[in-house]
Amino acid sequence: MQKQTKAIRIQAERSHNREHSVPLYLTSSFTFDDAEEGRAIFAEEKAGNIYSRYMNPNVDEFVAKMVMLENAEDGLAFSTGMAAIFASMAGLLKAGDHIVASNALFGSCIQILTKITSKWGIECTFVPGADIAAWEKAIQPNTKFFFCESPSNPGLELIDLPALAELKKGRDIVLAVDNCFATPILQTPLDLGADLVIHSATKYIDGQGRVLGGVICGKKVYLDEIRFFARHTGPSLSPFNAWILSKSLELLDLRLQKHSENAQALAEALDGHEALNAVKYPFLKSHPQYDLAKRQMKYGGGILTIDIKGGFEKVVAFSKALKIASISPNLGDSRTIMTHPASTTHAKIAPEDKISLGITEGLVRIAVGLESIEDLKADFLQALNAIK
Repeated sequence: MQKQTKAIRIQAERSHNREHSVPLYLTSSFTFDDAEEGRAIFAEEKAGNIYSRYMNPNVDEFVAKMVMLENAEDGLAFSTGMAAIFASMAGLLKAGDHIVASNALFGSCIQILTKITSKWGIECTFVPGADIAAWEKAIQPNTKFFFCESPSNPGLELIDLPALAELKKGRDIVLAVDNCFATPILQTPLDLGADLVIHSATKYIDGQGRVLGGVICGKKVYLDEIRFFARHTGPSLSPFNAWILSKSLELLDLRLQKHSENAQALAEALDGHEALNAVKYPFLKSHPQYDLAKRQMKYGGGILTIDIKGGFEKVVAFSKALKIASISPNLGDSRTIMTHPASTTHAKIAPEDKISLGITEGLVRIAVGLESIEDLKADFLQALNAIK
């Protein structure tokens, strides 16, 4: 059975009402037939629901679908993507451990790695993600964790995941990959050698900007440790959000095909415009890692960036001229979204680090939605023509 079919047909057990779509299980706890059954379930001698911070039929259904899509052994859902990222580190690392991470990361990830994990004696070395030799050079005797995004936010840098997986062989290092931009439709990092794959389900997994959520999929030996941390600290996904996310997965394949098709067409339409310094998209031949993108990804994804000449002043004018696209820090929505990373999602990054990551004052991230591509091209071109 194909994955698209499974994403639609995997479902929690039906109740006596024989519902076609799984009902919402909006309950904090579950009952036992007697005290002995309660003891057996708590002792994990018998399967059963206990408490929605631990497990819930809606959450379990969502996780089962994500585990299937990512070709994983196990999975765990969280209240947000950042909760998932933090739990992957807090659940596996201890004081004195060392992380190597790509320097092209979402702003909140950088804050965790520089200002939060360091409080507990966990240090991080940042390296250029595409430079595998730099990863190897950064490894220390106490290195326990590799973390990266591919493609990265917002610069669309790709990591050679098989090469990074080869580098950690024979070492006690966990490779965790943020797969938010690609989703399991475009790439499955576990098949490329990763140990854990992490998503902000808030983005493409939901696809309509409705709910928050996060998920980790990967090897059971690591998920067991992360689950212990999560159960006792409580960053659990709500049943309602899980219900929404599970239903969203039924159309993920179709949505990602259309997001990618629209993004490719828009990137090609904007490429070379006189108001721009550059257009970047993984499946544009001008992308410096085009060949790697074609090897690792099924499509180019729904994100592209443009670098507007004239900096922030021109970006503001451009944003005012747009008629269709929303101005928002989110992405992965059915509606096209424009974001200025330097002043929003990556505002807290040091100016010199922004420069090294290519986050200029003119950089604009475009999360291309599902609108008519002809309407999108017309809107972006007229906005650029208005500021050239």
